[in-house]
Amino acid sequence: MTRCLVLLSPSANHVYVGQSPQLSAAELALTCPAIGPIEPTSLAGVEYLALETADLDDATLAGISGASATMACFALEGDLLRPVELPRVDLLDDDLVTIPKYQGKTNEQFTRLLLNVTVAALRGGPAARRDAGERLAVLDPMCGRGTTLATCWLAGHNAYGVDDDVRALEAMAAHLSTWLRRKRLKHSAGSSKFRRDGRTLGKRFDAEVRLPGLAPLTLAALPGDTRDSAELWGRKTFDAIVTDAPYGIVHGAHTESGPHRSPASLLAEAIPVWAGQLRRGGALGLSWNTHGLAREDLLAMMAEAGLVPQDGPEWSHFSHRVDSSIQRDLAVALRPVDAG
Repeated sequence: MTRCLVLLSPSANHVYVGQSPQLSAAELALTCPAIGPIEPTSLAGVEYLALETADLDDATLAGISGASATMACFALEGDLLRPVELPRVDLLDDDLVTIPKYQGKTNEQFTRLLLNVTVAALRGGPAARRDAGERLAVLDPMCGRGTTLATCWLAGHNAYGVDDDVRALEAMAAHLSTWLRRKRLKHSAGSSKFRRDGRTLGKRFDAEVRLPGLAPLTLAALPGDTRDSAELWGRKTFDAIVTDAPYGIVHGAHTESGPHRSPASLLAEAIPVWAGQLRRGGALGLSWNTHGLAREDLLAMMAEAGLVPQDGPEWSHFSHRVDSSIQRDLAVALRPVDAG
């Protein structure tokens, strides 16, 4: 067995930094099953994740490298640390995600963590496509200014979004278009009027980046209500749906009766819609504020929508404090492979 220490990346959010070892350990336990016991440890005052693995093969190294907070990896040999070269797994530079700064933006590391554990849970056809290196189709039905969509691009997935905030979509389109030009990547990007039922809902944004020797990465974002996501996308379905639900503090949830501090009403209406957009074996990954909705109630919503919530000890370590009014957790549910 090889014993390794993983050095975690710093985060601009000091509250998240203090909880990052626990979250990263839970993430690696789900995304890298070949790795043995994983636990936070301190060496000379520096925080690491200690782990054991039978073989530092390419798949294990790629799993460690792709984890949300990994900065470096060392093999522990007696009292010495030997640097272990990690492969580059991101297809694009991470400043695509880190450059935008705005109130209410989800921490980039947590966005990557949520995406990682959701994709790792895929079953059946979606998992086979991922293992074969094919692009997965990932939807964020409340995409805002596109942190999740950009993170999907870094990880090599095609990204799709819906949001009712037209200004947020415009800001995302401006950032992505400018970033692609400055990086001098072969690409296409542009906005066009998006109409449904004779009404113009706003502008649809589409982008594609073409990297040497690889299939193109595509991204599309539509204006509209998340509860209308299936109608907006028509027959298109997705391998995974990944979203950070409104916390009811900075981002209020909206229903027909107006804004609510709790996202519970919105999620009760939206989850059945999202479930219908998943391909067989697909996964829904959702983060939310537990002060507004208990975990057991959210899992019940997922089950009522025909999904299979993933629950158990390995899923119980993701709850963490964001601030005094937000205790964030995540949940993942699968559409059964034999679903109708």
